[in-house]
Amino acid sequence: MAVDDECKLKFSELKTKRNYRFIIFKIEDQKVVVEKVGSPEESYEDFSASLPADECRYSVFDFDFTTEENCQKSKIFFIAWSPETARVRMKMVYASSKDRFKRELDGIQVELQATDPSEMSFDIVKCRAL
Repeated sequence: MAVDDECKLKFSELKTKRNYRFIIFKIEDQKVVVEKVGSPEESYEDFSASLPADECRYSVFDFDFTTEENCQKSKIFFIAWSPETARVRMKMVYASSKDRFKRELDGIQVELQATDPSEMSFDIVKCRAL
């Protein structure tokens, strides 16, 4: 599975310049490509609403939070979205390519696998960040 250079470039911009809140990637013609980027002003709800209900996607989300000590922090989440309603072949392709793609994105701090919106709720993300 090839990875488009734009994927690494956009991820690097999210990580170092914080130009984006999230990036959604999809596999197209045996290649991982950027499908959508979210501006820094967009929320977690905007991000989760951008994931298709019946197709798999990879995504990264830059999650800002405040610790109990009142420190502002940020963690970069990698979320593998594989809804139950996606075609079996699609789920297999995304599952078998996930680790290879994730290695291309240096700086992932937390990984989530979700088959249903409840498995990647804001509360779950918040708990995993702390």
